[in-house]
Amino acid sequence: MKRDIAVVISNSNKKVTPIESINGIKEAGFKNVFIQWYNRDWEYTQQEQLDYAKSQGLNVIFAHLGYQNINNIWLDDESGDLLVENYKKDLEMCAKNNIPMVIMHLTSKNEAPMYNENGLQRIQEIVDFAKKLNIKVAFENTKIKGYLEYVMQNIKNDNVGICYDAGHCHAHFNDEFNYDLFKNKIFAVHLHDNDKSSDQHLIPFDGTIDWEHVISKLKECNYKGPVTLEISYRNDYLKTQVEDFYKKGYETAEHLNKMFEG
Repeated sequence: MKRDIAVVISNSNKKVTPIESINGIKEAGFKNVFIQWYNRDWEYTQQEQLDYAKSQGLNVIFAHLGYQNINNIWLDDESGDLLVENYKKDLEMCAKNNIPMVIMHLTSKNEAPMYNENGLQRIQEIVDFAKKLNIKVAFENTKIKGYLEYVMQNIKNDNVGICYDAGHCHAHFNDEFNYDLFKNKIFAVHLHDNDKSSDQHLIPFDGTIDWEHVISKLKECNYKGPVTLEISYRNDYLKTQVEDFYKKGYETAEHLNKMFEG
């Protein structure tokens, strides 16, 4: 089965605007993108980026919601309740823009309050609200083990799954991941590479990830979705034009697609 190919509209790109990134993405041959819905004070707002991508004929497969203060979701105070209301507003905007799925973090940085029933109830409220809007929610593996497992073992909504981030698994988890636990629950992927020193968001095969292993495991988990790159135009990539960066990304995604078919 030939899969769709997608790429992030990254606000971490250097020396180019999101509009120039979108133009490079379109020129490279991508037809699908995901957008960063972070509610930050960017030169081009998330809505402007979304509208421009759509004007260029690009299909938005999901929105990656922001994770500022996400650790507060596990706290027993009003800051966690405020997060719930803000995420509901994000979900309403996604529904308004016909975005069918969102990606969410459960923690940020290297430390977070221990997962608990209070936070779980808040997450349940968020995913129930998303279900009413016919939106899927995929929780991403980030830097701390246990949270993804806790949420997925305790929330049974059929609109809830995970977003498998290959770069995070390599840099933060030393490639250790309980694929069996998440079989049939991988709704989305973030495919990018690094050398384990940090989360570098390199084009696959430019780092040290064993992509044969990753693709094999995703197939075992019955992942059927797009080959989705989360790559950033920065550092050594700035030696080439942004159009060439995305062309290389597209060619690499096609190669990964063939690995899925094998």
